[in-house]
Amino acid sequence: MKRSDRKSARKLTPGQLAKCFRSVKLLAIDVDGVLTDDCIYFGPDGLEFKKFNISDGFFMKLAMASGLNIAIVSGRQSSATDSRMSDLGVNHVLQGKVEKTKLITPLLDQLGITLGEVAFIGNEILDVSLARQVGLPIAVAGSNAELLKIARYVTRKPGGHGAVREVLESYFIGTGKRPEDYIPK
Repeated sequence: MKRSDRKSARKLTPGQLAKCFRSVKLLAIDVDGVLTDDCIYFGPDGLEFKKFNISDGFFMKLAMASGLNIAIVSGRQSSATDSRMSDLGVNHVLQGKVEKTKLITPLLDQLGITLGEVAFIGNEILDVSLARQVGLPIAVAGSNAELLKIARYVTRKPGGHGAVREVLESYFIGTGKRPEDYIPK
């Protein structure tokens, strides 16, 4: 299907999403509103806190152990994001540029991956440009209306409440891998 035809395309079912993961080489994930509940907490000294869903992180670790490349692609620079991604072992943490396609392109070149081999999970208007270019655009429940139009799959769960785990469960089904096989011993 041509990317330009996506606007009129029907949304994928979870089973169809699983099959799409057979050709995905990189899962790119936005942070605020996808891995978090779209809230940021600031202390009086400017210290930033974010609430991340533990199941999302656990399934990210399992997926990476199974061989899936995962990249964080956020327009906002955040030390809280750096800390959480370090804890999870995510090697590709790209932050601080609003134009996310420009942010991710050097990584794709480095890994020898095309935009067509990328699945991207977003939620906001800043994610629309990259979502239009990737092979598998995904939106979390409650996303920006424009992103919802072009997303091939919309999660049942909202960001920060297991939406990434929902997507990664489909990855495991689609690739025939069992998440429990990748739990560290």
